[in-house]
Amino acid sequence: MNQLYYYPSSASLAPHIVLEEIGAPYELVLVDRELQAHKQPEYLKLNPAGLIPVLVDGDLVLSETAAICLHLADQHPAAHLVPAVGSAARGHLYRWLMYLTNTVQAELIHYFYPDRIGGPHAAFIQASAEARVMPMLDILDAHFEKTSGPWMLGADYSIVDVYLFMMCRWTRNMANPARNRPHLAKFLSTIATRPAVIRAHEQEELLKPWY
Repeated sequence: MNQLYYYPSSASLAPHIVLEEIGAPYELVLVDRELQAHKQPEYLKLNPAGLIPVLVDGDLVLSETAAICLHLADQHPAAHLVPAVGSAARGHLYRWLMYLTNTVQAELIHYFYPDRIGGPHAAFIQASAEARVMPMLDILDAHFEKTSGPWMLGADYSIVDVYLFMMCRWTRNMANPARNRPHLAKFLSTIATRPAVIRAHEQEELLKPWY
């Protein structure tokens, strides 16, 4: 059985939703950041970086949210959460997943943890990060205007949609969150009705509004 080491409303939300989508049995293991559990020796054996989440799949111990989502989807092809390897659609999945992880999420980390790099300038760092996220959301909104279906890859739902939902959720308290953009708003209202998404939020006891 898979074990997902998680903390509510963190980067573990995407793999949690994916686990619900694939329907495989799993166990949630709370890593209480308030108690610095992610910095304790036992957890650092799983992920020396001390970051959440971690997936334990038998002998495989896997960190990095995008890697976990890809692994789970590849292990359960019947769930149809990733296109075929080598297909053009798979290439687009890689493109958008990397954009979300390497570009959007990187700025959001600066927004949520400005003190890590800003010290006495943390407020400026946070405001600057928020400003840089805005055109990224505009790019994503414009992409939906051109797609042939309700999802990032068009008609087919995938792990990219799950990851995007998590990124949009992280903007919910910003001055101009993702939900203010018409196409992203439609996407968010659609994905939020999926049973797997609902179950994951309920299990983590996340209160509405989710995004």
